[in-house]
Amino acid sequence: MIAFPFFRTVPPRLLVALLLIAVGAGTAGASSAKDLKARRIKVPQAAEQESAYASRPEAMRFADDLASRRDLDVQWVREAIGHARYSPTIVRLMQPPAKTFTKNWRVYRSRFIDPVRIAAGVRFWQENQAALARAEKEYGVPPEIIVGIIGVETIYGRDTGKFRVLDALATLSFDFPATHPRARERSEFFRGELEQFLSMQSRLDSDPLAPRGSYAGAMGMPQFMPSSWVKHAVDFDGDGKVDLWDSPADVIGSVASYFKAFNWQPGMPTHYPVRFDAATLDMNALMAPDILPTFSVAGFTAKGAVLEVDAQNHTGPLALIELLNGGGAPVYVAGTENFYAITRYNWSSYYAMAVIELGQSVAQAYTAAGKKP
Repeated sequence: MIAFPFFRTVPPRLLVALLLIAVGAGTAGASSAKDLKARRIKVPQAAEQESAYASRPEAMRFADDLASRRDLDVQWVREAIGHARYSPTIVRLMQPPAKTFTKNWRVYRSRFIDPVRIAAGVRFWQENQAALARAEKEYGVPPEIIVGIIGVETIYGRDTGKFRVLDALATLSFDFPATHPRARERSEFFRGELEQFLSMQSRLDSDPLAPRGSYAGAMGMPQFMPSSWVKHAVDFDGDGKVDLWDSPADVIGSVASYFKAFNWQPGMPTHYPVRFDAATLDMNALMAPDILPTFSVAGFTAKGAVLEVDAQNHTGPLALIELLNGGGAPVYVAGTENFYAITRYNWSSYYAMAVIELGQSVAQAYTAAGKKP
């Protein structure tokens, strides 16, 4: 045994005390570091390590690059992504619909405009009427649009998703289905969302394995993607934090903030009824811009669209919105810039119309219950 000079000069009783202190300090330091890691990344005992991303070189390169660009702890980022699990269910759900799929507005509508959502929407409006009124005053977005969004997305918080957000974003970042026509573009999008999510979790000192959401990684009552949370979520209840799971006020303010960022025009209708003049109708020209408002009222009517009086006084651009009904006759409306703003939440005219009609149905029921919107 090698004896060091320092220990030769220390009395035995003091030497024992010093050794006990050193051992205790080392144990406490290790315990503290371990507790910090456990507090930030809590790995379930039954984690499926064989399907994790720790062994994927491209995932670890992404982790290193992310940590460097965002000035994050590289070991924490590697550990977080390494514990993300590949989900074949998410890959299947992200596949494009079969070629035999036929769009049907009536069927789609029936999924969202029903007695359960309407009743839940009335309760939500009654419980949060002050926040809804303040959101309209500050952002210009009417309550029925906000209520329609939250109802369509999660039935007012009843169903916010069961997938681990980290698993969803990692799966779609590194294993987006190659058969999708926009696979490369979508994979890059989800890598950006994964970066935003991990940056946010690190900043908040939150466990990245804890949040659960949709199979696409959307979170909370309004189903915000991480980038939308970072850019548009607001602390509308003034408690010093943004909570889109359990604070209806924050949810209401954040949805309104989102729409304002996408150029919501206060007081403008979302759409108008439209008919056609068979003698002058140029349907191909009217459909060419899709849902992007492009035509002036004069240009719209010159191509065979017939508008009612109030629509004829509209000053902004219009788009012809087509809602197919399977083998039945399609539904057509003239969409405004506000209709287009709703499609920025979900890029679908069917979605936008469902939000509008659910909000209208809830507003009617709310009024019937004795509360004026």
